[in-house]
Amino acid sequence: MWTVIESPIGDLRVVADDGAITAIEFSPFKVDAEIGEQADEDAVLAEAVSQLSAYFRGELKEFSLPLAPQGTAYQQRVWEQLQLIPWGVTASYGEIAHRLGQTNAASRAVGTANGRNPIPIVIPCHRVIGANGSLTGYAGGMTRKQTLLDLESEAEGLF
Repeated sequence: MWTVIESPIGDLRVVADDGAITAIEFSPFKVDAEIGEQADEDAVLAEAVSQLSAYFRGELKEFSLPLAPQGTAYQQRVWEQLQLIPWGVTASYGEIAHRLGQTNAASRAVGTANGRNPIPIVIPCHRVIGANGSLTGYAGGMTRKQTLLDLESEAEGLF
């Protein structure tokens, strides 16, 4: 099941299954019959919309949603580390690799896992930047990444 929320970075489709969020997708959305029917009134989806709206207004800094991202064991470990990066803070790919007990050589693997994060924003992959402080790739596009980072540097929010 799924719902759509309007946001300052475009419409977002929030997908849930078995009482947990499984994906947040940027528009334009892909056709995917496996996600089921639109269910705007579902409690988990309604809570996700509420929390995302508060986030975009600058009123929410930590999400408390049930999450069920699907990925490999390594991807899961990276996504767990992403959730430890606080609102308004960034980390490099190398820093994430070190937190996983790896060297900078694992930065590329961290970047690949980061790019496959199915629940962006809530699992804050936008907070990961290059070692020199530069913005690097983002599945939603660099403009969205910059907007999210700007939002987190401003107390008043964007929405």
